Amino acid sequence: MFSLDPLGLEWDCPLGSKDLEEEEGPWGGGSGLPPPGYFPGSWRQDVGLDCKGSPEGAEARAWTVYYYSLLQSCLQQAGLPETQDRSQAPRTGCPGMEVTLCILGSPSTFLSVLLEGGVQSPGECAPKFPRPLIQKRQPCPGPTTSQNTRQPWQLPAFHWTSCHALSGGGLRKQLPLTTQRPGLEVEGMGTGSLSWPATLPRLPTGNMLLCLSPAWLMKVPAPGQPGEAALLVSKAVSFHPGGLTFLDDFVPPRRVTYFLAGLGLGPGRGWEATELARDLTCPTGASAELARLLEDRLLTRRLLARQGGVAVPATLAFTYKPPALLQGGDASPGLRLVELSGKEGQETLVKDEVGAFLHSEALGDALQVAIKVSSWRWRGRQVLRLHPRAEVGTVVDTVLAWLEKLEEEESVLVEAVCPPAQLPFPGSPQPGPELAVRICAVVCRTQGDRPLLSKVVCAVGRGDHPLRHQSSLPRTLEVALAQCGLGEATQVAVVRRSVKAAAEAALAAVLALEAGLSVEQRGGRQAYTDFLGVDFALTVAGGVLTPVALELNRGLCLEACGALEGLWAAPRSGPMAEEAAAAAPLVETMLRRSARCLMEGKQLLVVGGGGFSKKFVWEAARDYGLKLHLVESDPNHFASQLVQTFIHFDVTEHRRDEENARLLAELVRARGLQLDGCFSYWDDCLVLTALLCQELGLPCSPPAAMRLAKQKSHTQLHLLCRQGPPWPAPSLHAVPCCPLQSEADVERAVHLVPLPGVMKLEFGAGAVGVRLVEDAPQCHEHFSRIARDLQGEADHPGIGLGWGNAMLLMEFIEGTEHDVDLVLFGGRLLAAFVSDNGPTRLPGFTETAACMPTGLAPEQEAQLVQAAFRCCLGCGLLDGVFNVELKLTRAGPRLIEINPRMGGFYLRDWILELYGVDLLLAAAMVACGLQPALPTHPRARGHLVGVMCLVSQHLQVLNSTASQEALQALHDRGLLRFNLFMSSEEALVPSEYEEPYCSVACTGSSLAEARLRLLGLCQGLGIDGPHYPVAHFLSHFK
Repeated sequence: MFSLDPLGLEWDCPLGSKDLEEEEGPWGGGSGLPPPGYFPGSWRQDVGLDCKGSPEGAEARAWTVYYYSLLQSCLQQAGLPETQDRSQAPRTGCPGMEVTLCILGSPSTFLSVLLEGGVQSPGECAPKFPRPLIQKRQPCPGPTTSQNTRQPWQLPAFHWTSCHALSGGGLRKQLPLTTQRPGLEVEGMGTGSLSWPATLPRLPTGNMLLCLSPAWLMKVPAPGQPGEAALLVSKAVSFHPGGLTFLDDFVPPRRVTYFLAGLGLGPGRGWEATELARDLTCPTGASAELARLLEDRLLTRRLLARQGGVAVPATLAFTYKPPALLQGGDASPGLRLVELSGKEGQETLVKDEVGAFLHSEALGDALQVAIKVSSWRWRGRQVLRLHPRAEVGTVVDTVLAWLEKLEEEESVLVEAVCPPAQLPFPGSPQPGPELAVRICAVVCRTQGDRPLLSKVVCAVGRGDHPLRHQSSLPRTLEVALAQCGLGEATQVAVVRRSVKAAAEAALAAVLALEAGLSVEQRGGRQAYTDFLGVDFALTVAGGVLTPVALELNRGLCLEACGALEGLWAAPRSGPMAEEAAAAAPLVETMLRRSARCLMEGKQLLVVGGGGFSKKFVWEAARDYGLKLHLVESDPNHFASQLVQTFIHFDVTEHRRDEENARLLAELVRARGLQLDGCFSYWDDCLVLTALLCQELGLPCSPPAAMRLAKQKSHTQLHLLCRQGPPWPAPSLHAVPCCPLQSEADVERAVHLVPLPGVMKLEFGAGAVGVRLVEDAPQCHEHFSRIARDLQGEADHPGIGLGWGNAMLLMEFIEGTEHDVDLVLFGGRLLAAFVSDNGPTRLPGFTETAACMPTGLAPEQEAQLVQAAFRCCLGCGLLDGVFNVELKLTRAGPRLIEINPRMGGFYLRDWILELYGVDLLLAAAMVACGLQPALPTHPRARGHLVGVMCLVSQHLQVLNSTASQEALQALHDRGLLRFNLFMSSEEALVPSEYEEPYCSVACTGSSLAEARLRLLGLCQGLGIDGPHYPVAHFLSHFK
């Protein structure tokens, strides 16, 4: 069994000229008019396909019309509405501030990507605000900036009055005064008399764009980046949730943040696409240079066999002046490479080599061999001949005939045709002719350059005929194997695992090859392969069903997966409707790389460097190309040498935050810093940061909202007042509590708050000082202990004592504890990640164990997410990354506290590992006024279950079997996930107030698998013990 090359190639076609002009199809590099395809349908033909300022000739115009009709036909067959033409009302957008995913190619090839992109990144209607105050190469403005020229985020969005529970008034959110501008320009609506804020008609812009013609795009030189160009799109079809599509013009043109093209390598439209993709400043998922490598079958076959350990057909290759990548190196299994000194006079050599190859054991049970040419120059017109293995003379003659047409770096291949696997047909002999299975796998590059199998699609056909794309109906692996006689679930699972391993190994080998290429060899600094299609034949090797890699492609496998998904197109339903789309991981990668593109070179001010646990910030900033400036109290802070500018300023006295914000703003202006944003991830500095942003006119949640979230009793009491509408109101999730300033407050509180209760620091962090109290004497005792032991910042740095050591008493809530990490932008929920916590070691509340994603039922997970979201909105937290701690009771979620910054400990690392979403980058984007480029519905790539280690409980093992070096070594081998939270010096605190030293976690394909792995690991390392029962801490995760 074998697969023919891409683009509908002929089987056993005669030799012909290799003139590139004779190739067919616009993306294959040829010229001429489009094929006379007939697309039945009643869609409108009078649509605005012309691009202003970039007219097309008659031939190019014919192709644009052809592809528009093809798109409408594809949408029609998928049960989706016709594209609406709104090009007469151009989209204005926010140039340079929005994600723009652009595809140039055939709609049928990329339809699955386009539809998935419309779901994961739907875009929004963004008013065209006044010119921002902070511009590149301009210093930050002073506090005298007029209210009338401020951005909406610079206006005082909330006017706070005291809450009734605190001082008798009602806390209200009031809309700010209008900006008093003459009008506000909205996308597609022109200039009207509306002032901000106002209810505006939403005209979605769409972030996923399809260009049907190269004329819809243009390259412009990139300032400060010699040799590179920015890519702008003036016209495109935009995709939206529900399969809605619009034909849009963009004025001004949108700057592309990710580009993917169906590339051709010759003249015509393929040549234009090639030139557009070369040396761009934005990330690209393809380039002509990389395409040439993938289309060299000899090179990729050798790469897969040698580096990936993937089974390939036994191959004899005759090559004339091979490229450098094929020269030298070790021999590959089943692959014989013969270098020719010339194209003539090689008869004896060819006869000897072919004879030896056809009689070798490497061919196994193969009865036929295929002869073909390997070279990117033959793309679209590959020739192939089949001959019986026994006809040595015929094979030699065919090879010699083709050798005459070889050019430098081209090869003639003689490869074994893998015999179809003889699968037992249940019950009786298989009816009809012997069937063969071709397996098509799409694999995508994910976070950390790790390959991930996205989808498997199969074709079934006669075993004595070649199978090729578009000549067989796509079907699932299970259905295809059952049709060939293999229906037993465990055997099918074994085949699926083999395909997954081989496909992911293939992409890993390609990525490793690309990592060693120069920028010129890749076709640009930002050019990388983000997805791959791998065609396999299913055969028997060594008595085992084995997928054998036949070739690598891109669009054809993607198109096949899309066709399979189209079987369950709307309005029909079926099993595939519940599965992730084949393009889902690819779109997530497109968004991830777009975020990097938007943030590269951004200047951000960070307030508070944080401790040891935040070292990842500086590594990530360097990786993302961020330019950080740091404000920090410690003049010897380790990050002082890692930033663009270090400002030594005492920020520990938070009672003076307003004064300090004004002083810091003056320092920033005096240094002429050109800031795009300002943010903090350190608890102590959150309110100061909000005040500083207000002084500098930078985006941030209002200081009043940050103060409210920072003071725990005020958070609860304020939310208790928020009883709606709308409903469910935040008050449903709030917990009664009393602030404690003195012993008298304690005495009063024990009569107001039901006991047992929980006492904690008003401004605390890390569960330090949190304790379960059963009665009034315990309340008084704990209050006195905290007042004695934790009086100021020096007693325990980093837990909020700079705000004082006031406490609160709140009702103890029964239930399971959970963290919800949210990303909000403009008051809209962009992403939420829920994790479960294990039972704590009462009477303390130091975290013991956690798992992600949550093991809760979907409805309970949704309740937690909505509760966290409503509580944030209720406090006025509209923009940022927030961590909300809740308990899930039998009556629903109840709030523990809101941390108005990204989650601490392991959370950022786990979310990045499982979902590919970096909360740090999301927070930085929000700080710059950019909507984070996040998938709408990210899917976890597995499960993580972890346990905390405490110095008081694990000192001996942390110095022996579970030392930092030992745990890091296991982490590097992929056996566990290790997060270190503090240095050995920071860990030397009394056990009563200690924080976790580190987290040790294990991954698994299921929650149960990850849990069992972790339990075994902890037992082996000595982390588990009678005084620290890990099995108990993991008991919630069953």
